[in-house]
Amino acid sequence: MFPIYDVIVVGAGHAGCEAAHSAAKIGAKVLLCTMNMNTIAQMSCNPAMGGVAKGQIVREIDALGGMSGIISDKSMIQFRMLNRSKGPAMWSPRTQNDRMRFAEEWRLALERTPNVDFWQEMVSGLVVKDNKVKGVRTGIGLEIMAKSVVLTNGTFLNGIIHIGEKQFGGGRTGESAAKGITEQLVSLGFEAGRMKTGTPPRVDGRSLDYSKMEVQEGDMHPEKFSYSDETKPLGKQRNCWITYTNKEVHNTLETGFDRSPMFNGRIQGLGPRYCPSIEDKINRFAERERHQIFVEPEGWDTVEIYVNGFSTSLPEDVQYAALRKIPGFETAKMFRPGYAIEYDFFPPTQLKLTLETHLIENLFFAGQINGTTGYEEAASQGLIAGINAARKVKENDPFVLKRSDAYIGVLIDDLINKGTEEPYRMFTSRAEFRLLLRQDNADLRLTQLGHQIGLADDTRLEKMMDKKSETGRLINDLKQKKLTPDLINVGLGEFDTATIKEKITVEKLLKRPQIGLQEVMALDGDLKKYLSRYKKEVLEQAEIQIKYESYIEKEQQMVEKLNNMENFKIPVSFDYISIPALSAEGKQKLNKIKPETLGQASRISGVSPADLSILTVYLGR
Repeated sequence: MFPIYDVIVVGAGHAGCEAAHSAAKIGAKVLLCTMNMNTIAQMSCNPAMGGVAKGQIVREIDALGGMSGIISDKSMIQFRMLNRSKGPAMWSPRTQNDRMRFAEEWRLALERTPNVDFWQEMVSGLVVKDNKVKGVRTGIGLEIMAKSVVLTNGTFLNGIIHIGEKQFGGGRTGESAAKGITEQLVSLGFEAGRMKTGTPPRVDGRSLDYSKMEVQEGDMHPEKFSYSDETKPLGKQRNCWITYTNKEVHNTLETGFDRSPMFNGRIQGLGPRYCPSIEDKINRFAERERHQIFVEPEGWDTVEIYVNGFSTSLPEDVQYAALRKIPGFETAKMFRPGYAIEYDFFPPTQLKLTLETHLIENLFFAGQINGTTGYEEAASQGLIAGINAARKVKENDPFVLKRSDAYIGVLIDDLINKGTEEPYRMFTSRAEFRLLLRQDNADLRLTQLGHQIGLADDTRLEKMMDKKSETGRLINDLKQKKLTPDLINVGLGEFDTATIKEKITVEKLLKRPQIGLQEVMALDGDLKKYLSRYKKEVLEQAEIQIKYESYIEKEQQMVEKLNNMENFKIPVSFDYISIPALSAEGKQKLNKIKPETLGQASRISGVSPADLSILTVYLGR
C-alpha cells in the first residue's frame, strides 16, 4: 500500500509543515502524517507571525528557502516593524494574519510540492530495530516504513486540557491527544517531562465597543517577510486595538483562584515565563493596577477576536465575568473559553545539532517536543530537521547553522547545550552577535547556504547577489561623494548637529547619529536624485553598514575567535570518563551531550573553564 519513504513527518503544525516542505524540496520522498487534514498549519494560539527576535527567525527561514515568510505574507492583514525607535539589531517584523487563510495557504503550498504525500491518522508508535528507526505504526495498526522519521507532535503527546476544575484529554480543544509515542520513547531510554501552555478566550467582535480602546494601526508603508517577489506588501490593513485590565477585573479573576488548576496543583508542567496567564500576572505582579490587552481580529472577514494578554485556565464563568469588566468589553459575547494544555516534551540535550536523537539513529525531533514555545521557533526547527533527515538519507553532510550565522543557530545551540526547564522563547538578548543577525540582512547571510543545499532557487540567489553588489556600489559612491559647507551647513543646523568647515564625504556624515540618508537627501537635491535610483532595501542596507561599521567589525572579530574553537573537532568516540582531572559534572554533561567541537563544549551548562582547559590539552595530544 505504501512505498518506503525517505522521510516521514509526524504532525502537521508549523514544524511539521516546514520539515515536510524542506525535505521534499531537496529531493526526498516524504509522507506527512496528521490526525486531521483540515487542521494543517493551524494557528493554535494567536493569529500572528514574527515579533521581537521571532521576526528575524521568519526572515531567516525565508532566506534559506522555507515557506513561513511567504505564507505569512499571503495571509497577513496587518504589518508592523517593531522597535523602529531603537537600533537596527532590534527591528523586528510582525504580521497579524488571517487564521483560516494561513492554514489554507500552507496546505495548498504542500499539495503543490512534488514528493509530498499525506496520511490522515494518529501515529501511535515507531518501528525501531537495532537502535535505528525504520518507520511508524498507526492507530489502526498499519506499519509505514521510512529511512528517517521527524517527530513534530506539538502539544498532542498525552495532552490534557484544563478549564477550571474540568480536565480532559486533547491536543487542542476539540481534538484528541496522541498516545503511545511517549511511552515507547521512554522504554527506549529517552528522558521525558511535562510542560504547559495556554490560550485566551475568543470573543465576538460585534459585541465590543472599540471607542473605549486605543487603535493600533499597521505601518503607513508596510513591508513584508519574504525576500522573494512571490508576495507583495499590503495595500489595505485591518486595525488592532489596545485596552487594559483594572482592579475590578483582577478582583473578579481572584474569585476563581480556589478552582484554578494552576494554583491547586493539578497542573504539574511549567508554563512560559515570558507569556504568563492573566491569573499568573496578577498573582506575581500584585502591585500593578493594570495589564495590557491586545484586541486582535482573526481575519479579514470573520468577527472572531483573539484577546491577547488574557490567557487563562480559570473556570469559564470567572473568565466571562472578568472579561466584561475590561473597558470596551462590557457587553462582550464569548465564543469559546481560554484553557491551559499540559503535554509531554523531551529535554533537547538528547539531540545532536542536526536535531537527530543520540539514542535512535535517523529519528529527529522538532518544535514543542523539544521544549520550545512559538510558531516561529517550531517552524525553524522543522526546517532544519527536514533538511537533515533528507541529507542523512542521501548520505550528505549535516546542515548546521552556527550561532554567528542565524538566530536559528542560537536557538538550536541553546537547546542542545543548555536544555530548558520551561518553554523556550527566542529573544534578541539570547544572541551575542545580534548586530550581525539583523532582520534586514538574513538574505545576505543565508540565501547562498540555502541555494547550496537545493532549497533556495536560482532566482533567490540572483536577487540576493544583485542586492549585495548594489549595496557595495552605493557604499563606495558615498565614500567618494563630498558635500561642501556652503551647501549643507544651514541644513545641519536644522538637524541639531555640528556644522562643517571643510568638505566632508557622505559616508562620514552618516556616522553622525542625527543624520541618515533621508536627512542627507534633504540637504542636497542632486544627491537625492542620484539616490532615488536605488531600491529602499539597498539604501537601508548601505546606511546600516556605514553607520555601524566599527561595531560590526568588532562582532566579526569575536566570531573569528569563536570559529577557531568551532573548528577544533572532538571525535564521537572520545572518552570523557577516563580523564580524571575533569570535574564530575563536566564528565556527566560532556558524556551526555557529546559535543562535536570545542566551541560547543564551552557552551554546555556545567562545563567549567578549567574543564575546557583540561579538555583542550587532552585533545591536543
